[in-house]
Amino acid sequence: MKAVVFHGIGDIRLDEVDDPKIKEPTDAIVRLTASAICGTDLHMIRGTVSGMEKGTILGHEGVGIVEEIGKNVRNLSAGDRVVIPSTIGCGNCSYCRAGYYAQCDNANPNGEGTAFFGGPKTSGSFNGLQAEKARIPFANVGLVKLPEEVDDDQAILLSDIVPTGYMAADNAQIKPGNTIAVFGLGPVGQFCIASAKFFDVGRIIAVDTIPSRLEMARAQGAEVIDFNEEDPIEAIKDLTDGIGVDRVIDAVGVDANMPHSGPAAKLAAKKHAKEKEKVAPDAKPKNGNWEPGDAASIVLNWSVEAVAKAGTISIIGVYGELDSFPIGDAMEKNLTLTMGNCNHRRYLPHLIELVRTGALDPAEILTQVEPMTSVIEAYKAFDQRRPGWIKVKLEPATAEASLAA
Repeated sequence: MKAVVFHGIGDIRLDEVDDPKIKEPTDAIVRLTASAICGTDLHMIRGTVSGMEKGTILGHEGVGIVEEIGKNVRNLSAGDRVVIPSTIGCGNCSYCRAGYYAQCDNANPNGEGTAFFGGPKTSGSFNGLQAEKARIPFANVGLVKLPEEVDDDQAILLSDIVPTGYMAADNAQIKPGNTIAVFGLGPVGQFCIASAKFFDVGRIIAVDTIPSRLEMARAQGAEVIDFNEEDPIEAIKDLTDGIGVDRVIDAVGVDANMPHSGPAAKLAAKKHAKEKEKVAPDAKPKNGNWEPGDAASIVLNWSVEAVAKAGTISIIGVYGELDSFPIGDAMEKNLTLTMGNCNHRRYLPHLIELVRTGALDPAEILTQVEPMTSVIEAYKAFDQRRPGWIKVKLEPATAEASLAA
């Protein structure tokens, strides 16, 4: 079968690989009808998240049809259409039973870190979902059947991005009428905005610099700030009479970029100098691609500055091994910090019902649908943040030859 394979930092290819096979009685084999490209995939390719093993199939978002089940998968049948949660949980340990599937005691064979598809060794080195087929561990717990009313364009976003944005809003502890700020308006940030509305948010201030992302946030009713045009902290303080926001969501993570123009640029360049080299020492940029962010901790700093005293910061962006956080300033403001990998399986049944009833339409944020044969070019366009490239769905197809980045 064809699959997107990691060969090293800055080197991904569409390869011919062996079909997956059942290994455990709780496994299932799923034929993918849709997968997607995520910003987390880019962290590994850019080198800002380390530990990827050569030969790992990338991707952690998938929708498909069950082809084969292990003998202990008693709630599914061949032919069932399912969505695949990005993180993997066993369903039996105390953490899974409490809804903390990302902290499962049993799913990760390489330690206690979150187990997820297409990630580094510390996540279990499970082959990912940017492929024609995939082996799904603990399928009796992980796979969730899809109703006919939810199509693949909607379902592929339910695999990761929608639950991640919803968990970020949930973790932010939003109270009715609160004013919140969302930093980062990629797919997760857009769903943070959409999800905040289900918690009766008052105002949403959204910060980014890419015009298409800002316009999408504005269309959702957010008050937008371009950090290359304004100092985002000064703008937030101005919009809140100097108080700051009640809640902040960091939907950026380790690949954050600093302002390169406008009133915030000079201080950012001084404060975050050489941060990229520390975070991604093995980066291998090539022809404008796979360039790590140049200010890994800037959104963490902005979050602490933007939030009001006794406020809450919800961190959903991936940070890997970054060890920079203004903990003293956060302590002085009596802030609450919440963070973590998404417990996808916990939120999926509720979110599927929201989509089925029309209360939420994830497909509004899907901007590209590409065949698997064009996956390398799609990766490059998404990595470069080309205008309009916000979320990319991949449809598996047969290719004749492997492609190299």
